[in-house]
Amino acid sequence: MHQRTPLSRGAQARAKAAVAAVLLAALAFGAAAKPPDHAPFDQLLRAHVKAGHVDYPAFQGNDGFRRYTAALGADFGAASRGERLAGYINAYNAFAIHGILDGLSPASFLGRQRYFKLQSWPVDGRSISLERLENDLIRPFNDPRIHFAIVCASRSCPSLRSEAYVAERLDSQLDDQARRFINDPSKNRFDAATRTAYLSAIFKWFDQDFRGAGSVQKYVARYVADPDVARDLANDGYRIEWIDYDWSLNGTAPRR
Repeated sequence: MHQRTPLSRGAQARAKAAVAAVLLAALAFGAAAKPPDHAPFDQLLRAHVKAGHVDYPAFQGNDGFRRYTAALGADFGAASRGERLAGYINAYNAFAIHGILDGLSPASFLGRQRYFKLQSWPVDGRSISLERLENDLIRPFNDPRIHFAIVCASRSCPSLRSEAYVAERLDSQLDDQARRFINDPSKNRFDAATRTAYLSAIFKWFDQDFRGAGSVQKYVARYVADPDVARDLANDGYRIEWIDYDWSLNGTAPRR
């Protein structure tokens, strides 16, 4: 064995400093690489979203909202499945609001191109559009209930929840959103006399996501409040007509 030569005091000090720097960097990375805190967004939603109506002016110039959306850009790190899905849903909803504040709008065809596809936002260490956030990060979780949770600032969208999504309650929150959306007569209607289901276009656009239940009707039957309607839907006993999508703003317009 070769005898190791003792380090000089200066070398020892430099070595200790290098180790300390590495430890500090590791601690800093560990502090950054963890799921975002959704409490600031939760407070804003509770204060400024009532029955799905969004008070956009209240989000304008709000330092808490600005800090929250900036924090969403950091790497989520070792987030659990629930933390990651809750974070992506919150990010979608927050940046959907941000887009409206920035003067974007899904109200027209060209506006939807800019709003969903051309504008990118910082999420989980990447820059991504709302369309890619939905299709590349959220839908791969294979939970159709996400379609009742992400809200693109329009009247025909599901109502924006007056609280942020959190991992520990995510399943119950998504179930509640599904029931609210499916039983909201402004989004979906069921005519028992003619056995016609007037459904949101969301079920047409993302038909394949609901096919795990066997059909869109069978999926909707899980959440319909009326037991007779639910029974008939579960047997594919209704005719489906699609409701035209209303892209107008789901709240009070921001100041210009």
